[in-house]
Amino acid sequence: MSRIGKHPVAIPQGVTVTITPESVTVKGPKGELKQEIKEVTVKQEDGHVVVECADQTDKLAHSLYGTYRALIANMVKGVSEGFTKEMELVGVGYRATNQGQKLDLSLGFSHNILLELPAEIKVETTMEKGKNPTVKLSSYDKELLGKVCAKIRSFRKPEPYKGKGIKFVGEIIRRKAGKSA
Repeated sequence: MSRIGKHPVAIPQGVTVTITPESVTVKGPKGELKQEIKEVTVKQEDGHVVVECADQTDKLAHSLYGTYRALIANMVKGVSEGFTKEMELVGVGYRATNQGQKLDLSLGFSHNILLELPAEIKVETTMEKGKNPTVKLSSYDKELLGKVCAKIRSFRKPEPYKGKGIKFVGEIIRRKAGKSA
């Protein structure tokens, strides 16, 4: 049985949680998120959300127990504080600019890559002299933010020989030695 699932999720001020038998809806100052629920029961008790196994002998319920608790915790944190991911473009001539929700990436291909971002994600690009260009993405939906970051990273993954590509700020890329003469 999951140990993380036993911990209740605290509900901060300004966040409302609506629980139905098949879903949980979390509404806060940054937005609203909804999660479908199966195999577990969710209760709201004095400022906390508690996830419990519906059937103690069901193996599927035990496997989903901690997952749903983590998803609900991410929803509560997202609508109250939000999530931010910062990506760095490492390579000569790599550039990133944005016009509203359109991200324009120059990654050494013959044409620039134009990516239309969802309305839930806010994008910020910075290019300083002597530093790598960075793309800062922020949203209240952690799942959507992760998908968009994975899509951006897939355009040019960091390679192990020169370290060129799109990586997260603070990420360490294992480097390999090149050919030995």
